[in-house]
Amino acid sequence: MSQITTHVLDTALGKPAQGITIKLSKHNTDGSWTKLASGITNEDGRIGDLLGKEETLQPGTYQMFFETGPYFKANNQQNFYPFVPVVFEIKDTSHYHVPLLLNPFGYSTYRGS
Repeated sequence: MSQITTHVLDTALGKPAQGITIKLSKHNTDGSWTKLASGITNEDGRIGDLLGKEETLQPGTYQMFFETGPYFKANNQQNFYPFVPVVFEIKDTSHYHVPLLLNPFGYSTYRGS
């Protein structure tokens, strides 16, 4: 399993959010971001292989960038957030699950298991 996993649930529809592009980036000391990986959520709203099984991220600050606008457009839903950047800090090499609970006018996230 990838060290970083995610899933997106559409709380307005009560189902997984399929087809959302997610980009994983690392924050650099100069304030810029370096893209490390990307993927698209599957029918279960998950990306289980964002990183390779043998790839380990070092402690630091990372961002998952959820491109939500195209998802809402494809579902004929008006929305307020065209994208959702979730910035988090990795302290060690353990598994990190970063889910997103999404609806057209709000979202929340947490560190999952």
